[in-house]
Amino acid sequence: MKILLIGEYSRAHLTLAEGLRTLGHEVVVASDGDGFKNYPRDIDLTRKSSSIKDTFTSLLSVLDKFKQFNGYDVVQLINPCFTTQNVRINDYLSKKLLKNNKKVFMGAFGDDSYWVRACMGNEIFDYSEFFVDGKPINVDFNQRFIDKWIDTPLEKFNVKLANSVNGIAACLYEYYKSYEPIFGDKVKYIPLPMNISEIEFQPIPEEPEKVNFFIGINKIREKFKGTDVMEKALARVKDKYPDKVIVTRVESVSYDVYQQLMSQAHVVLDQLYSHTPAMNALLAMAQGKVLVGGGEPYIYDLYGEYENRPIINVHPTEDDVFDKLEWIVLNKKEIPEISRNSRLFVEKNHDYISVAKKYLEFWKQ
Repeated sequence: MKILLIGEYSRAHLTLAEGLRTLGHEVVVASDGDGFKNYPRDIDLTRKSSSIKDTFTSLLSVLDKFKQFNGYDVVQLINPCFTTQNVRINDYLSKKLLKNNKKVFMGAFGDDSYWVRACMGNEIFDYSEFFVDGKPINVDFNQRFIDKWIDTPLEKFNVKLANSVNGIAACLYEYYKSYEPIFGDKVKYIPLPMNISEIEFQPIPEEPEKVNFFIGINKIREKFKGTDVMEKALARVKDKYPDKVIVTRVESVSYDVYQQLMSQAHVVLDQLYSHTPAMNALLAMAQGKVLVGGGEPYIYDLYGEYENRPIINVHPTEDDVFDKLEWIVLNKKEIPEISRNSRLFVEKNHDYISVAKKYLEFWKQ
């Protein structure tokens, strides 16, 4: 098949392309490299800045490059915002793609209007970045999502695109459940792809004398991701068990330093309000870390995983996080087995070749 993947989030399309090529397909990735992350791509759609000059130059470049995007068997857009151009340009480009290619699919890989609307109520999720136990949280931060996606031209385009494409691929439980009640079988949950062979397994061979907990802090998004709550719970555990706990706290360091410090840890604390492990959590699991974060029982049904459930799932409150962290300290003899099971879980469910096959099945329907 001849396949075009447009847009990038956390290397998902790039890794998917590697899997598809291994299976013998012709694949082109066109993106801006996910902004500052600057992932490799075949066709560059970068806009250097939001200045008038750079915006105009980028627009002309993007319009010219999209003239090549004809005759593909499959085109997949990472999100309704599949380029950094405005909604009118993305609308125009999507019409061209739908007209000039056999099939076009949309990815539910990040925030969009369906996810924001799902998070604004409690009919779909028991909790989210917008509320916990029926109470709103992160109100000021979340207003940015509402202003962008709700009752705006972007939402109108999102709805139009979702109805126009051949299918919708969702990479997390949250995104899947945002679309599934409306679109049914048109939406498919497919796990994030990872090239496991490139990630070193760092097994924990024996019960550690002290449990090393790792937490990464992003000051801009810490409340949205829940790291502020997790850090408070972690501090309580450290105070209660000073001789049994090490806390590795990382803030504003390079990616290499971040990875080096995480490699020394036994337990990684990830997004508090997530129901599903995202890319950073999966990377930690692939390395053999014990993950504390999103791993609700029902997500394993989407995986079809009924035996190996290694994620230490937390309800998004400080007390529940404390209880789960304390359990790890008091049962640290379990850490080596959870470490092995974490790696096995990612190998089984997120291997990029297996994930690529799932995409091929979905696209052929």
